[in-house]
Amino acid sequence: MWQNKAVSDMADSKMEHGMEQQWYGYIRVSTRDQNEDRQWIALCQAGVPERNIYVEKQSGKNFERPQYKKMVRKMKRNDLLCIKSIDRLGRNYTEILDQWRILTKEKGLDIVVLDMPLLDTRRGKDLMGTFLSDIVLQVLSFVAENERANIRQRQAEGIAAAKARGIRFGRPPKPLPKNFPAAYRYWKEGKITGVEAAKQCQMPIATFRYRAAAYEKEALS
Repeated sequence: MWQNKAVSDMADSKMEHGMEQQWYGYIRVSTRDQNEDRQWIALCQAGVPERNIYVEKQSGKNFERPQYKKMVRKMKRNDLLCIKSIDRLGRNYTEILDQWRILTKEKGLDIVVLDMPLLDTRRGKDLMGTFLSDIVLQVLSFVAENERANIRQRQAEGIAAAKARGIRFGRPPKPLPKNFPAAYRYWKEGKITGVEAAKQCQMPIATFRYRAAAYEKEALS
C-alpha cells in the first residue's frame, strides 16, 4: 500500500518536473548469489528508466562502491534517486545519515524510499517536512544498526556457549606424527631440547609447544 502511494506520487512529480528532473534507481545486494529482481521490478514500476538503474553486488558497510559513485557523479541538482528500502542505500547508521545529507543538502538531489513514503524529500519542503524526514531516517537507521549489533552479540554468545560445550570451530588439527609421544616424553624428561623435539616431529617449535600443551591437557582429562 505504501509503495503504491509512493509510485503514484512519483508519477505526479514527474509530470510537474517534466524533463528537467532525471530519475535514477539504485539496487544493492550483498553477494553475487543474491537476486536483485525484486528491487528491479519495484524501480521500473515506479517509472525509473532502465538505463538509469545502477546495480551493486557489494556489502553495505560503507559507500566505497563503484556503481554508487558512478551514479552520484552523473546525477545533477534536482534529479531524483529512488531506492526500494533504506537498507539498500547502506547498513552503517552513521554513514547513511552522512550520505543522506550529502545527497540532499550538498548535491541538491531528491530521494524516495519506496517502502517508506515518509522518506520522500519532495514532500514537505518546508522546515517541518524536512524535520520529519530527518527524524524518520534517524529512527530507521538506528533500528537497523541496533539490530545488526544484536545479531553480532547473539552470534558471539552462541559461539562462546558452543566452545564451552566442547564444540570446536575451524579446521581440525592435523594428526600428530607417530613419533610425537616419544619426542614429547624425551623433551619433558630433559633428554632433548624443544628445538630438537620439534625437528624430530618436523614441526616449527611454536607448533610443537602448542601441540604439546594440547597433548598434556588431553592426557589429564
